[in-house]
Amino acid sequence: MCVASFDFGLLSTGDRELYTQQAVVFIEDAIQYRSINHRVDASSLRMYRWYYSRICQWGLGLTIVVVLLLAFVERPSSLSVSSDPRHRSPSWEPPCGFTESIEMVCLLIFCLDLAVKSYLIGWEEFRKNKWLIGYSVIISVSVIDWVLSVSMVCDEKLRVRRLLRPFFLLQNSSLMKKTLKCIKRTLPEIARYLTPLYRQACLGSTASLLLTLFNINHKCGKWELHFRNLPNSLTSLLVLLTTANNPDVMIPAYSLNRGYSIFFVAFSVIGTYCLMNLLTAIIYNQFRGYLLMSVQTSIIRRRLGIRAAFQVLSCLGPGEATEAVNQNFLLVYCNSFLLYCSCQEVQHYADVGYMDCEQFRKIFDELDKDRIKEHPPLPQYSSPVLQRLQVIFSHYYLTVLGNAVALANVICICTVLVLNSEKSTTERDNYVLEIINLCFILYYLLEMSVKIFAFSWRGYLSYRNNIFDGFLTILLLVLQITIYITYRHPHSQWDPSSHEVLSLWEMIRLVNMLIVFRFLRIIPDIKLMALVASTLLDLVKNLRAFAGILVVSNISIHHVHSNSSMENITSNFSMECGTYEQLGYWPNNFDDFAASIILLYDVMIVNNWQAFMEAYSRYTTSWAKIYFVCWWFTSSVMWVNLFVALILENFIYKWDRSHKCSVTDVERIRYETSVQLIFKGQIQEPTEEELLCQLHQHPHLHLHW
Repeated sequence: MCVASFDFGLLSTGDRELYTQQAVVFIEDAIQYRSINHRVDASSLRMYRWYYSRICQWGLGLTIVVVLLLAFVERPSSLSVSSDPRHRSPSWEPPCGFTESIEMVCLLIFCLDLAVKSYLIGWEEFRKNKWLIGYSVIISVSVIDWVLSVSMVCDEKLRVRRLLRPFFLLQNSSLMKKTLKCIKRTLPEIARYLTPLYRQACLGSTASLLLTLFNINHKCGKWELHFRNLPNSLTSLLVLLTTANNPDVMIPAYSLNRGYSIFFVAFSVIGTYCLMNLLTAIIYNQFRGYLLMSVQTSIIRRRLGIRAAFQVLSCLGPGEATEAVNQNFLLVYCNSFLLYCSCQEVQHYADVGYMDCEQFRKIFDELDKDRIKEHPPLPQYSSPVLQRLQVIFSHYYLTVLGNAVALANVICICTVLVLNSEKSTTERDNYVLEIINLCFILYYLLEMSVKIFAFSWRGYLSYRNNIFDGFLTILLLVLQITIYITYRHPHSQWDPSSHEVLSLWEMIRLVNMLIVFRFLRIIPDIKLMALVASTLLDLVKNLRAFAGILVVSNISIHHVHSNSSMENITSNFSMECGTYEQLGYWPNNFDDFAASIILLYDVMIVNNWQAFMEAYSRYTTSWAKIYFVCWWFTSSVMWVNLFVALILENFIYKWDRSHKCSVTDVERIRYETSVQLIFKGQIQEPTEEELLCQLHQHPHLHLHW
């Protein structure tokens, strides 16, 4: 048991407030997994809390978003309807100084951000922080490049600062920095395991060239498209690993002799299904190991923050320390689910009159517990009839009935659509479908009304599926009323092709789509589907760092390749089958930022990505192939697979914790699924000696022990 020594000397009011304020900040640091190595005097603590306040962090995040979105407006602008150079109208180009002024405001905010961070941690900590040193260098280079751009009246050929902008996103996210650090440590291991894959590609290329020597090339000219020389063969077989050119690459030889298929099947089985999947497993295993080390650091930060808070509170003396703990909870957990349960624990120790650091730490274990959402109490009705109706309308079977009716509605829509599939738009009679939809919509409105009666407005809106259901019901009702206002009373001779704002057919089709979409209301009532949906929603909050790294890579790679344009080659091209030109891939280009994002996305999902690689290597240089291969490996092999693996980790974590829960419990429980908690079971807790050692090394906190 660890017990801190208490200083029973007389403390001034200012000292008491300072110790309490320090404890509050340390607890906030623990909650957010932040380092406690910052200044702890009264004025610095006020600045620190102001800097990490919600409004300041939202403002900084908005600034980062704005500076990244400038790429859509800057020359070459993405503000055109189409990205196809054959049909694209001239896009709006901002005047010189417009985007530059916005960018300078953002850079000034980043300078202020750097100054505040540097002051709060002190010079000694600043010198140890490579990210802050890099932050200052990036800002300096960006300002110099901005000055050069303005002095050249925005006519510069190269804008270095655009390539550096993703750094602002990286340095503002601790989880993103940890992820990038883990990837950097994983790369040497990945390079070592790439040798078997490279060896197989080389052997396959050599074998394909030997097949060429057997006069396949003379018997079938299409073979030359894929295996003309060693670099061409390597590229074709690398694409075959992704199955993007299968079976096209095999057909020329296979059409002559079915025995040649053995080579391609063996290559695909060994490369695609064995080596590539093993590579994915190796990448994730190595990454996971380094991620666990990073998560270990986060857990130590939390424990250190809690231990530091206890240490400064112990300086107040036993009685005053317990009262200060109550104040901390009121300050930190106001309007939080932890306020009630934690204050109960604190009050228990206040009655005892003593609390050691282990008991203090256990109070904060509430941070890692799942949140139980309590719905508002049902309204009270005095009438026995209303009470009986309330019991009926609040019963679970009403939801089951609503799901059955929604399913029947979808079946009716599908039946009518199948019957009308062979008819033209003018021959379709929408009268029957409109009457069916009207009846179902009236039922949905009735269901929503009785639920509001049973649960009250607050109770009805406390269920997420009710919010979804009610919104679509009101939207359907508005559309239905619009149809009647526009086309008057329904009759079987409605003209579907008559146009107002929308034709009748278009409006009915919109209603049908909303009804089908409304059928998703069944998700919360099926346990497995509810877990899947909640896992996907958690991705936005907990795994955005991994998606952020992919976005950063996308932005950086676009700026590297932004000088390659298809604008001037649309009139001079070949129409060979399967090429970029024959497939009409002209909208996929690097002519502007938005088009580049779509092109890189298409390469990432490896569907016909060889067409882009071949076209850009023809129109620019053969080195373009290396560019596309690097992007494919970074995005598809590494990031997408890591992202999928972490999705599985998240789902398995929630599934293991909820397999004993009912469907209702799954809907009520808000699982704590941060990356730290997903791997918490495999993390070793720091010892008391390790925590005390780090507290002794704190550059700004000096306590009596």
